[in-house]
Amino acid sequence: MEGGAQPSSLRDPPGPGGAEQDGVPGERDGGEGPPEVKRSQPLFIHSSSRPVPQEEPRASSLPAIPNPFPELCSPSNSPILSSPALGQGPPREGASHVVKVFGEDGACRSLEASAATTARQLCETLVRRTRALQDQSWALVELHQHLALERCLEDHEAVVEVQSSWPPGADSRFVFRKNFAKYELFKSNASLFPEVMVSSCLEANKSMAHSELIQNFLNSGSCPEVQGFLHLREPGRKVWKRFHFSLRRSGLYYSTKGTSKDPRHLQYFADLTESNIYYVTQGKKLYGTPTEFGFCIKPHKVRSGVKGLKLLCSEDEQSRSCWMAAFRLFKYGMQLYRNYQQAQARLSQPSWIGPTPLRSVSDNALVAMDFSGCTGRVIENPSEVLTVALEEAQAWRKKTTHRYSLPAACQSSPLSAAIHRTQPWFHGRISREDTQQLIGRQGLVDGVFLVRESQRNPKGFVLSLCHLQRVKHYLILPSEEEGRLYFTMDDGQTRFADLIQLVEFHQINRGILPCKLRHYCTCVAL
Repeated sequence: MEGGAQPSSLRDPPGPGGAEQDGVPGERDGGEGPPEVKRSQPLFIHSSSRPVPQEEPRASSLPAIPNPFPELCSPSNSPILSSPALGQGPPREGASHVVKVFGEDGACRSLEASAATTARQLCETLVRRTRALQDQSWALVELHQHLALERCLEDHEAVVEVQSSWPPGADSRFVFRKNFAKYELFKSNASLFPEVMVSSCLEANKSMAHSELIQNFLNSGSCPEVQGFLHLREPGRKVWKRFHFSLRRSGLYYSTKGTSKDPRHLQYFADLTESNIYYVTQGKKLYGTPTEFGFCIKPHKVRSGVKGLKLLCSEDEQSRSCWMAAFRLFKYGMQLYRNYQQAQARLSQPSWIGPTPLRSVSDNALVAMDFSGCTGRVIENPSEVLTVALEEAQAWRKKTTHRYSLPAACQSSPLSAAIHRTQPWFHGRISREDTQQLIGRQGLVDGVFLVRESQRNPKGFVLSLCHLQRVKHYLILPSEEEGRLYFTMDDGQTRFADLIQLVEFHQINRGILPCKLRHYCTCVAL
């Protein structure tokens, strides 16, 4: 939120163009007037080609009252409800629409958007207003709470068009949050598409390595044929059966006879172009899924209710991520790769959010430097980089005071012990279960982390880190030696003056962790 009195919307929607007159005009075209209309009955206005005499505006001593519900009015300031606002028709070009976006804390902000406004444009507006760090991980999530379904909108999708597809009165909303896994398929594609799930393509291209094959598909805006076992819920029943599925450009199929690919045994299941794919967030509770890794194919014609939903469930998170990524690639093709390229290009442009360009810490933003000489130099040799990293890690393990330590006067100060509370990666007293849900919502990508207070140790902290799509927790204990306070994760072998120093070190060096700290979980207030 910006300083001062901040309005609830980014731009105030236009108010009424003029004062509407209550009642109906008193002039009539001769003859007997219409029967008296009771106050509780609706008034039907007949269309007529004759000009309607205008009544002179009457002077009123009451002040003009602004329309409290501008989002329910059409652009002509008529009190008639517009179809796009109610989700009963396609959005009209040139018309302005009100889009409500929620934060992860439940706060809501209303924005005015045109029919052509994309999800990326809306995210950039919210990033500027909330003064958040500009990067490619901010996303707009479509959430259907009554169905426990959610999906991340692609950058090119029109927000108003998506909103107009919601049924009236449905418990659906947009949520503004991080999604580090949005473009992970273009970064670590080999691990996202396991060999066992793309074995048919590997057999047809035996001369190519696995990673090379996947990269060739992605560069062409395509995806290899994905296959594997999934649990399928039978329509109208709560029974789940296990089938072997194959995802091709023509659609999703399953075999009625084991793993057979004979056309006689393949049953057509879903069309990709006329459907959207969603994560199922409460599968066991609402749908009785065999595992927690459920997802759903929702055809565009299905507007509300469970009927018509195609519910599936995978064995683990890796296979679910593979199916979800393959669906996106088959549906959007080259457009998805262009979105990724445009996101990368935006990172290289200067950001005007603050006085200096800001970006999230990542592997691409950090380089190894050598300051042993008179001037610093960038280390380009990978073997030398590894040697320097090991030497620096050993230097941090020394028990004596090193050059990165704070002065002795600050070691035991209250500021040093509580300065971490100002950092966006610190989440206070959040439980272990809530931590895993938060990291899961923002993307199970290697290096996603947060720091929280320990529930078992009153004076300790916990570093929660995602690695190989699993969340691991590392206890951070404070200790004091010769009047100096320090924090450690390895029984005092490596010591840090505060939690900020600990996090910054592991953003550059892996240390005892399985991977470096790359992305911190954060929640912004709208």
